[in-house]
Amino acid sequence: MAKRDRDPEPEPLDEEQLEAELPPVGERLRAAREAKKLSLEDLAAQTRIPQRHLASIETGDWENLPAPTYTIGFAKNYAAAVGLDRFEIGNQLREEMGGQRFASNATDVFEPADPRRTMPKSLVLGAIAAVIVLVIVMTWLNNRSLEPSDESGQPAAQTASSTTTPKPQQAAPVAAPAQGPVVLAATAPAWIQVTDQGKKLFEGMLQPGQTYTVPATASAPMLKAGKPEALNVTVGGAAAPPVGPAGKVTTVSLAPAALMKGPAAQPAAATPPRATTRAPAAAAPPPPAETPAPTNTTQ
Repeated sequence: MAKRDRDPEPEPLDEEQLEAELPPVGERLRAAREAKKLSLEDLAAQTRIPQRHLASIETGDWENLPAPTYTIGFAKNYAAAVGLDRFEIGNQLREEMGGQRFASNATDVFEPADPRRTMPKSLVLGAIAAVIVLVIVMTWLNNRSLEPSDESGQPAAQTASSTTTPKPQQAAPVAAPAQGPVVLAATAPAWIQVTDQGKKLFEGMLQPGQTYTVPATASAPMLKAGKPEALNVTVGGAAAPPVGPAGKVTTVSLAPAALMKGPAAQPAAATPPRATTRAPAAAAPPPPAETPAPTNTTQ
């Protein structure tokens, strides 16, 4: 019997051969991204992965990627964003990398992935400029406060010479003596007697609103009042203190200076001799013809 030639049976493909037929992880990810019409910038904003790392994963540039653990994590997030199996991509990338160690791993610095989360450069530069200006102003103010100066802002060297020169003391201004006519005004019925060196100038009853002006020729006029509280005395238009206590017959000097000082300053020698007439209990007699009559200032 003839020997029949038999075709050799195909050998089963192992898993390594099947995996070798798959394109690299970078190509698979790039194809999936392009199928979804996404750019690397869109994918970086979506995954929060730096755009330069996404480009390095697609090109297989392992030297520009961080440690394998971070790179595999980036690839998984990339796969999930484009609709691939994240675990399959992670396992395939781990085998492709073969546990490589990269020199740049220890010094790699991650930058913010989303540009929208970073501060504008103009704002950063403005803040830096404001801080510099503030420091300059505070330094200037501090140096100025350390310089010795007086309240006027002049240096202390100039003020020292000026303070050593004594200024002449100015005499306190002396108050001008009270001048002007002395006027007695009645606020209620009041009996008064005005004399000058024993000579009677006026004696009678002043009704409310009536006034009596002491003659300017009187050298030492004196007042005797039966009701001092009913009199308002003015010297040159200025009100003088009360001439005496209420309800007590008072004898005081009508000199302007004595009136302005009050009853306590009245000299004891100014008291005139006792009058021979007494104040009437009812109506007062009319004033003598030679003396000026009181004036009525009631409006």
